[in-house]
Amino acid sequence: MHRSFIVIAALSVSAAACQNTNGQAAGGGQGRGGRGGRGGAAVATQTTHVQRMSVQREVELSGTLMSPDMAKISSEVAGVVREVRVQLGTEVRAGDVLVRLEPSELKLALDRAESALRQVEAQLGIDRGQDKQPPADEQIASVRQQIANRDDARAAFERAQQLSGRGLLTKADRDTAETRVKVSEANLQAALDNVRSLKASLQDRRASYELAQKKLADATIKAPVAGAISERLVQPGEYIRENTPVVSIVQVNPLKLKTAIQEKHASVIRPGQGVEFNVEAFLNRTFKGKIAYVSPAVDQATRTFPVEALVENTDRVLKPGFFAKGVVHTKIDENVLAVPEDAVSTLAGVSTVYVIESGKARQQQVTLGARQNKLVEVTSGLKGDETLATSNLSQLATGVTVRTDTGEENAPSGQAGGGRRGEGGGRRGARQ
Repeated sequence: MHRSFIVIAALSVSAAACQNTNGQAAGGGQGRGGRGGRGGAAVATQTTHVQRMSVQREVELSGTLMSPDMAKISSEVAGVVREVRVQLGTEVRAGDVLVRLEPSELKLALDRAESALRQVEAQLGIDRGQDKQPPADEQIASVRQQIANRDDARAAFERAQQLSGRGLLTKADRDTAETRVKVSEANLQAALDNVRSLKASLQDRRASYELAQKKLADATIKAPVAGAISERLVQPGEYIRENTPVVSIVQVNPLKLKTAIQEKHASVIRPGQGVEFNVEAFLNRTFKGKIAYVSPAVDQATRTFPVEALVENTDRVLKPGFFAKGVVHTKIDENVLAVPEDAVSTLAGVSTVYVIESGKARQQQVTLGARQNKLVEVTSGLKGDETLATSNLSQLATGVTVRTDTGEENAPSGQAGGGRRGEGGGRRGARQ
């Protein structure tokens, strides 16, 4: 056992010695060469300049497509369903016939209401073809007759008084003539009351007639709005009561995109801004819309505020209920600092670039923003006049001597890409 311990100890010392020797060799090699140490050869690299570009600022959104108008159409009259002229998905225009009910009973009710109305109009002397307003009370036949009777009774009473004054007529005959006057006046008043009652009932009969007409028309149920049939709720032969739903209509063009945006973006969201989004059913297609309504209040539970955008759906590929995910285009920032992606190295979430100054590299931490056309926005860390390394970044460090290759990257290509992005708007921009 003692001899075994001596052997193991010897092997450990030997391994340590070898490790120390190898480490010194490796260290020496790195000190002399490696990342182009300060005393070693210069590192070859290509360079570029800080560029400028236009950035379309965007705010992410996700929401649901809804129909702006959704109506459940009900029958206003009771009856047997005779015909249903639409199917699920049928597109209709305002005024198109949806359902027809059996109209027989409704026609009989209309005829009865019309007969009652004509009776009253005849008693009042109304000519339906010329004038719908009743004549004055004194022009109605029954009243004119009683006026004539009253005038005749008054004339007979005057003659009776004259004859009675001469002693040519008995008192009894005179009293009879006076009584006839009173009776005729009473009959005239009764006729006037009856005419006024008929005029009052005329409005009721007309209302009943118009209601019967409406019910007969309501036996043909029409679409009040344009849209597509989302539900067909009755079948031919069914008896339905009043206020029974028969179909549901949804408007499919345009659609409304309902979403909620974080309160930190409240200052940049405005009606009229463009919206771009995708749906699961058409991932390779981008749809567009415009913000129409912005809520003035923020939900205290979610810290978001509702926003609604209108989306044209002329080809009917979008359907109410689709989930949408996209962005709102808020504004375009011009002339922002940008560098090629090749000039940026990122380690552990920290992004840096290498600035070339007087033939030496200097590592500079930067904060990045939007990416587009192989350019990345720099929001802080650079002034705008620096020259940056774009190759062999892994061999560079602060103070390392660099040698610029003749194939130096030129700024105009990056600038042109940025300019085109600003003019065209691009698909993706900076997230705000």
